[in-house]
Amino acid sequence: MKILGIDPGMAIVGYSLVEIENNKINLITSGSIQTDKKLDDSKRLLEIFNDLSIIVEKYKPDCASVEQLFFFKNQKTIIPVAEARGVILTVLSKYNIPTFSYTPMEVKQVLTGYGRADKKEVEQMVKLTLETDKLPKLDDTIDAIAIAICHSRNIG
Repeated sequence: MKILGIDPGMAIVGYSLVEIENNKINLITSGSIQTDKKLDDSKRLLEIFNDLSIIVEKYKPDCASVEQLFFFKNQKTIIPVAEARGVILTVLSKYNIPTFSYTPMEVKQVLTGYGRADKKEVEQMVKLTLETDKLPKLDDTIDAIAIAICHSRNIG
């Protein structure tokens, strides 16, 4: 089973594709969709739509897990992130991909056993799960991998 994990954002959308084979989780690909802050929001959302469509068409995931907006410290960013998440859900719906949502706290709870774990603890659990020392540099991409792993453990 191939799971597409997505960490929504307007400036950066983190994504990952993991595959579960014989109770082992393998990272197929991961990366980010980054939009230009100089463009207006409609162009940035279209870029997310188009780039995510290419990823879905190329990798054909069986399902997707998308981080749910739960709590935002910065009130200025919640609306653009919500708009980006809406575009992401639209792409997944267009391709009939079953979609599951997890809050950051749920992801942390599933990966570390503690819902208020910090970034380093989540990163360490991602490394252990994938049996690697190398992870992408961007937190958004690591979060997307964590979201995919979270779903893999909820279906297993």
